Order: sequence, then structure tokens, then C-alpha cells
Amino acid sequence: MSEQAFMQRTVTCGQLRSQDEGKTVILNGWVHRDRNHGALHFINLRDRYGITQVVVDDDAPASLQETAGQIKLEYCIAVRGIVRRRPDSMINPDMETGEIEVKAEEIEILSKCDTLPFMIEDENNAKEDLRLKYRFLDLRGKGMTDRIVMRHKIVKAIREYFYKTDFLEIETPTLIRSTPEGARDFLVPSRIYPGKFFALPQSPQLYKQLLMVSGMDKYFQIARCYRDEDPRGDRQLEFTQLDIEMSYVQRDDVLALMEDLFGDVFRRVLDVELPAHFQRLSYNDAMNTYGSDKPDLRFDIPMKDFSFAQDCSFTAFTDALAKGGAVKYLVAPHSDKKEFTRKYITELEDAAKVYGAHGLAWMKVQDGKLTGGVTKFFQEKEAEILAQTKAEEGDMILIVAHENWKKCCNSLGAVRSKLGADLGLIRDGYAFCWIIDFPLFEYNEDEGHWEAAHHMFSMPQAEYIDTLEENPGAVKGDLYDLVLNGYELASGSIRIHDIELQKRIFRICNFSDEKAQERFGFLLDAFRFSPPPHGGIAPGIDRLCMIISKVNTIREVIAFPKNTAAASPMDDCPAEVEDIQLKELCLKVDVPEKK
Repeated sequence: MSEQAFMQRTVTCGQLRSQDEGKTVILNGWVHRDRNHGALHFINLRDRYGITQVVVDDDAPASLQETAGQIKLEYCIAVRGIVRRRPDSMINPDMETGEIEVKAEEIEILSKCDTLPFMIEDENNAKEDLRLKYRFLDLRGKGMTDRIVMRHKIVKAIREYFYKTDFLEIETPTLIRSTPEGARDFLVPSRIYPGKFFALPQSPQLYKQLLMVSGMDKYFQIARCYRDEDPRGDRQLEFTQLDIEMSYVQRDDVLALMEDLFGDVFRRVLDVELPAHFQRLSYNDAMNTYGSDKPDLRFDIPMKDFSFAQDCSFTAFTDALAKGGAVKYLVAPHSDKKEFTRKYITELEDAAKVYGAHGLAWMKVQDGKLTGGVTKFFQEKEAEILAQTKAEEGDMILIVAHENWKKCCNSLGAVRSKLGADLGLIRDGYAFCWIIDFPLFEYNEDEGHWEAAHHMFSMPQAEYIDTLEENPGAVKGDLYDLVLNGYELASGSIRIHDIELQKRIFRICNFSDEKAQERFGFLLDAFRFSPPPHGGIAPGIDRLCMIISKVNTIREVIAFPKNTAAASPMDDCPAEVEDIQLKELCLKVDVPEKK
């Protein structure tokens, strides 16, 4: 039985130009705009390639006029007609097809559309949950379409780069053993093995290391990953990363590869030329100067140690230093965009308190002198402070003190970030940088033991290997993060390939030999068979597309994302399942009562 015939398109709605004048074409698409001027009927027809204006002339047959009169917004139609050049006065420079229009000779309504929940615009202003409920409509809008197309181009360019550099694209399992990797696992019950569970991978970390043992020395994958954690702007329960691993490499080899990759991708997709090499900052320098291990380098407000705190009479400063903490300052430049009112200073203080600051001290430069805030504690040092800080008329000196160095840095870093946005200091462009020399371990105060700062498979830097157990907090790892415009874009490390060293790391992280064998036995067993030195990195595809598209959430670059409540309004998941499905899996559901 043959399919029902319809007028199939011969061109797309973004294809026709003035040189096509006189051609008979067929267009298929949705009615984007419909303007009926009595004798003349104008229809803007849209598909993902663009928009073409269709005209039903006043001398068109009655049957064509009748069909055109039935058309409503977002009807899916087919149009056969003749391309003609618009009069010079009617050319639309804002449309790629603005020099032409199609004189309709036949219109076929392919399907009708109910009342729209929101208008299909370039960027609609409907509430996000409504957009996600009708995501199939939201995706018709030019903004969403352009972002999905951009994502496709980026992934295509990435794949082509690795194909030409002799990497193998290898898929790793989606149903794996549950292993501790920082976030909660999504668990999948097994029907065949009652009481046992698969997990969805948080990353392909262990499998890509096994591929190195297997001799697949240059691996990549566009990998789907899953983490059961609270969503936020740049995170989702399910996400996509570019996963990379290589054998016989050191840190600089991985960094050079990534610089070359992103240079190639940005050149081909955006026609943007990146620096051949990205700036490198140690973790300590990044924290001390920018208050973050993912600094935004598109604006120039550095943080510095407030050296005058050592012998002042302000106890908040002296107490912080006495307890081994820090006192840091930055100079907020005078700006026409924002007045440094008491209300705004309170907003800055609130930003600092999110990261643990007890408060935000300040001094303002007015008439060449310091005034307000904590100025009274530094009257004798006024000239020295102005000379050291280089604060100018109208500037604010903002200071955070804390007994914990990291909290001090993070708190003032949050103030720096807010100032960059509020004062309009952030430059256009792409500011990449590498963060290196991370601590390998961090202490878990709640559980009373050391744990891996990134993951337990990262190599310590050579100078620390002999004395790991003596002072884990001082150990630097062979770790590296790639940062772009204030976002962590990629994280990676050189991996441990020595089984005894791996066991030492496990023990420091409170994993006994028995527990390590239980959780990671398949990796440790593989490491008994001559693993090569290897390392890798994993850039986030969603985050990269978000930054390039200049939107503030990865939901804008994912076709069917979850909302901020970790649910999908479109298909109403997660959802309950039938009792028979639970019975097959030997599961019972005990839902806690709502309080």
C-alpha cells in the first residue's frame, strides 16, 4: 500500500535567493506569520533553515484564496509557486531570503495546529516549565533551533578532529557496577539477578583506563553520563562529555592536545582564532588572585593580601590571622553603572556570606582620602594604603577576613564576580586558562578522614610520592582543569598505573585493601598486567555549547532537558510504574509520608 502523496519540498525555506527568480519550487513548513490584506495574502513559511515569504496574489483562483483563508499560525503546509524578485522598496534586509518571495500557485494543508500555549518566536518569554512541557514547540523557535544546530556543528568538528589525529571512538557500557565517584549513582535493578543492581555511569573513568591496558592508546567518546545530584544552571542529572584518554603521555601532552582541539573547533565553527597556548595558573595563585579555581579572566579585578591587617586594632582582621587564616582585599573601580550605596554594599556582603564570610569590610576613596567603613582603624596608614592599593577617586576597597584561607578567597571571589557583572566590566570573547597543581587530597571534617579532591586514580606529583602518608594535605596532584569564562570546562589528570601506589592512595582515602578490591577489583586485577602510563581529560559538551551560545543554563542547549526540580514536564517523568513491574524486579516501594 503506497503512502499518501503530498507535495514534497524541492527547496528549503532558507535556500532561495534572487538568482532563483523564475523557478517553480515546492516549499514545506510551518506558518510563522499570516497577514491577510483582503486582496493580498502574505504567509511567512518557516522550517529550520529559514523563512520564505509566500504571496497569494489578488488574481489567484478562488480555490487558492479559499485554502489560504483557512490557514492559521503553525499549520504545516506545502506551497507550490514561482520565485519572483521583490520590488526594491519591499526588500527585507533582515531576512536571508529577503530579496525574493514565492507567488503561490497551489497550497496544501498537511496538518492543523491547536491553539498555541505560547507564540513561536526567536526567543519566547514563556515560563521555563511551560517551554519544557511543550519542548517540541519551543524547539521550532529560531533561538533554540540555532543552538541545537550549533551543538551539532561543535560535536561534528570534535569528531572530525579526532578522526584525523588517529584516535579511536569507542563506546563504553551504560549499565555498570556502582562505584564511589563523588555524586550519587543512579541505580538500575536487575530482573535476572534479584536484589542486585547496575548503575548508570557518572563517567567512563574506569573503562577508559581499562582501554589503555588493552592497548587502545588513543581513545575518545561523546559519552552520556549520569549523576543523581541537585540540578543547577550548568548541571543536569544526565549530561554529555567529550571523554579522552591517551597512553604514554605526560601532562603537557594532554594540555597541548586540548589547545589544538579547541583552536581547530573554534576556527571551523565560529571563525574565531584562539591563542596557540592558554594561560596557566596554579591552584593557589588562582585562589589568591581571583578567589576561585575557575576564574573569569575577562575582567581585571585582582585580589591581594591586605598587609596592613597584621598590626591594626581591628580584631576581626587580627583574629583571622592569629588563627592561621587570611585577610584579602580588592579595589572596586568607580563606575557610572552602579553607585556604591550602603544598599549595594550590603548586596556585596550577602554575596560574600554565601561562601562563609563573617562580613565585608570597606573603605571608600573620596576627595583623595579614605572614608567610611573601617577607615577609623587605619587613619595612620591612609597614605600607605592608597599607595599600595592604587585606589582612585570613587573607588571602593573591599576586604574579607576569615580564619580559613579557602573561605576567605572564595568569599571575596564571589564579590569580585558580582562586581564584574554589575559594573559591566566583562569583555566579550573567550578567556581560556589552565588551573594546575591542585591538592590531591582534601580532609572530610564530617567523616574525619582524607578523600580525593578529584578522584582516587590521579597521580601524585613525583616529589610527593615517597612521603604521601606523612602529610596528605600538602600533596599536589598531576591534575589539571580547563576553565573558560569562569566555568570549569574540563577536568583531567595523569592516572596512576602502579598497583601498589594505587593501593596507597586508597588507604589514605579510608579504603582498606579489602574494600578497594570489592569496589575496584576489576581495575586492580587489570593493573597486574602491565598497564602503560596514561592520562586523560573530559570537557563538558553541554557547558561548552552554553558558553558559546551566551546563555546562562545548559537547559538552553539540550533538546529535552530536565527542569530545576529534576523532572520532565513534557513526558511527566519520573513517574510511578505498575505493581507487576516492581514484582518482576522483586522490589517494594516505601514512600515516606509528606510532612
